[in-house]
Amino acid sequence: MALSFRERQSNLQKMRGQTYDLAIIGGGITGAGVARDAASRGLSVALIEARDFASGTSSRSSKLIHGGIRYLENLEFHLVFEALSERQRLFELAPHLVHPLRFLIPIYKGGRVPAWKMGLGMWFYDALSLFEAPELNQYLDPKEVSFEFPALQQHDLTGAFAYYDAYMDDDRLVLETLRSAAKHGAQVANYVEATGAQFEGDQVKGIECQDAITKEKFTLNAKNIVSTVGPWTDRLGSALFRDWKKKLRPSKGVHLTFQKDRFQLHDAVVMGAESRIVFAIPRHEMVIVGTTDTDYPGDPAKVRAEPEDVEYILGVIDRYFPGAKITRKDIVGCYAGVRPLIDDGAQTESKTSREHMIWRDPHGVTFVAGGKYTTYRNMAEQTVNEVLISLPIEDRVKFAHTKTLEPLNPLVTQDLMERALNEHESWATEWHLPNEITKTLAERHGLEAKDVIEQALSLRTSIQDPEEWMWCAEALHAMKNTLCMSLTDFYFRRTHMVLARGDHGLGFAPTIARVMGEHLGWDAKSQESEINALQNHLASELSATI
Repeated sequence: MALSFRERQSNLQKMRGQTYDLAIIGGGITGAGVARDAASRGLSVALIEARDFASGTSSRSSKLIHGGIRYLENLEFHLVFEALSERQRLFELAPHLVHPLRFLIPIYKGGRVPAWKMGLGMWFYDALSLFEAPELNQYLDPKEVSFEFPALQQHDLTGAFAYYDAYMDDDRLVLETLRSAAKHGAQVANYVEATGAQFEGDQVKGIECQDAITKEKFTLNAKNIVSTVGPWTDRLGSALFRDWKKKLRPSKGVHLTFQKDRFQLHDAVVMGAESRIVFAIPRHEMVIVGTTDTDYPGDPAKVRAEPEDVEYILGVIDRYFPGAKITRKDIVGCYAGVRPLIDDGAQTESKTSREHMIWRDPHGVTFVAGGKYTTYRNMAEQTVNEVLISLPIEDRVKFAHTKTLEPLNPLVTQDLMERALNEHESWATEWHLPNEITKTLAERHGLEAKDVIEQALSLRTSIQDPEEWMWCAEALHAMKNTLCMSLTDFYFRRTHMVLARGDHGLGFAPTIARVMGEHLGWDAKSQESEINALQNHLASELSATI
């Protein structure tokens, strides 16, 4: 489904003159999931996002699809079971974005969790997955751990457990979910801010909106309104309603990234740190290490990694991988996000439950907050079911069936993903491209990679470097299919260059800006402004590591 700036203009025009069954405020993973679920049932749906899609928490996660093994300590068996069930579904719904990954939990003498207890937890983890993990857990003795992970701290090591979860592309999963929602008829637009509400009596019947690009104002009318703004929930509630009562306990999480040739890991490692755990997660392009967990009462839009966050994570790495001698100079990227945790009165942030909460405000707005990224599809289904309660019985029956168990992208089913990986070498021959380029595109887009390549073939004459051409092809795809409106949007939420490359891909920026400018109407001055905005945003994000 195409989602270009032209579709954005068309969608905004429709939003000005239509009353929807459901209007959604917030374009992160929960909002995208609600839009897809509701539209797949046949409801008319509009979604607005104040900034770029996934620009908040949904692009700042640990990028894991997992059950949450540490939640077993809190006896949150329902949450773990739900997450493991959804993990299995996401393998099928988005095989190009969700990938199995082996994790290692090293056990040390005198550690907080003894081996017998960890072994019991591992068994429960497999049981709660109904034994459908890519592989079941395995115990490794110290010699086996030393052989597989020679850089790991060996002193007082008594063994380790290995198990499977998954890693993902969090921002792109949001975008694919929105594309699927649009295919089902949802009308979506980024850079549209909710500035107020219109009431009939004490019930909200419309959202006052402003287009952040054109500054035009309009009212989005809907029979039902859902807030999926995550850590902005209390801020939005307070802005709309005088009688709002605080619901959240926002928590900040920070991650660092490293190049794989500097921090060599073939499997993820779970590192104990005080009352929480820190992951070291290898991906095909980098290693991510995080996260922290501290209360954050500030504006979620202004969250940044602080020097003390960086030192904390470096300290954990040094304890577990002392021989690697990782220092601040090895950091490629960092990012910080805010978890929209429900305030359940727990003593510490790490003990606060990751369960989600759905409630209907007395003014008729349905709110959803909390939860885990992994369970977004189920959260969305429950949210739409909550909305249906207020509808007449005949509408509840009419809109009862959801289609969210279908693959997000019909060109990227598990079979077609395998076909793309088998065919990419023939694409390289046909289009005179390096094998590594077609392989990367096949891994990122499955069979849709052929469309990505074909729509960018005309650029081959002006762009000689194959990798630079590939990212320009990605930029064309992003503009035409994901409402990518700026160079910063592209670098931070459509690619991994900022976090994975030592130069953050800035060498490609002038060419990518030119290609984007040809479609978005940027002249030379505007292209330069886009590059400056990208550099400034990058400097702000990485300020704690410089």
